[in-house]
Parts: sequence; C-alpha cells; structure tokens
Amino acid sequence: MAKFTIHTIESAPEAGKPLLEASLKNNGRIPGLHGTMAAAPPLMAAYNFAHQQFMATTLTDEEKTVVWQAVNVEQNCHYCVPAHTGIAKMMKIDDAITEALRNETPLPTAKLEALRSFTLAMVRGRGFVAEEETQAFLDAGFTETNILEIILGVAQKVMSNYTNHFAKTPVDQVFQKFAWQKADTAS
Repeated sequence: MAKFTIHTIESAPEAGKPLLEASLKNNGRIPGLHGTMAAAPPLMAAYNFAHQQFMATTLTDEEKTVVWQAVNVEQNCHYCVPAHTGIAKMMKIDDAITEALRNETPLPTAKLEALRSFTLAMVRGRGFVAEEETQAFLDAGFTETNILEIILGVAQKVMSNYTNHFAKTPVDQVFQKFAWQKADTAS
C-alpha cells in the first residue's frame, strides 16, 4: 500500500516549499491536504489556481458551498466534508444548508436543490447530463456560464477528493469537530 507523506516546508520538494509557505501565510497553518499535495507541486499549484478561479465565479458563497459539498459527499471524502463544513462556517453559510448537504437531505430552497441535483448529475454522468436535467437547472435561474463554473468546481474537488482517498489524509485538528461519515457507509 502506498504511504503518502504530509510535508512540512522543510521536507517538501524545492518547488513545493513556496507553495507551503503561501499556505501557511494564507491559513495560519498548513492544511494536511496542502502538505500532501506538496509532494507534487504542479498538482498543488493547479489546485490552488482552480480554487482561486472558482472563488472568482459568479456563484454566490452559498452556491459555491453547494457545489463543493455535493461533490465531497458524493465522492465520500472523509477530509473535505469536515473541512468545507468549517469553511462554510467561516463564510457564514446557514447551518441548515451545511447540514442538508452533509446528510443528503433537502436544501432550504428549490434553487439550491436544483444546483445540487445538477452538480450530482454532472459528477455521476461524467459530464453527460440529460437535456431535461440541464433545462431544469436553467429554469431554476442558472445560466450556461454557471454550467461552466460548476465544471471548474468539480475539477477542483476531483483533485482534492482523489488526493485524500489515496493519501487517507487525516482531518485537520481545527476541523475534527466536524467529522463526517457518509450515511450509507456508517456502521
């Protein structure tokens, strides 16, 4: 079995050191995901760039949270669901939205539910979404631009979710209080 290292600034490859220094500056700590990704600096740089670009989309913070957590929950990411629960709190997202996403229960508004449904259709269909589902998404008040923005959000989450699946990245201490297990896999 592969054993992944969670790098520090000192142990990271040379190209990963400045990425971890920036992570420390931006977060006040080095998240385990970043320490793991630092072993492949191009992956970490691509992930950081995708995150910055997703943050610049026209989606609201609530909508970004729905995309992130819909993907995290669908892909059963033990690390990202707790992390994005904490991030949602920092973004002042209503706890009802966060809990509905974590527990796969209905979201408080039809528009947010349409966003989750479309995001899940995109992930499950690997980019092939039925015309009716796409039209329902557009009828809910979203746009073609939002479809492209969701593709970006999904790409970002694939990088982090898959990294965490392989590395079994431990949940950062700051997010451990938000530990999560997918309902159908809970024992």
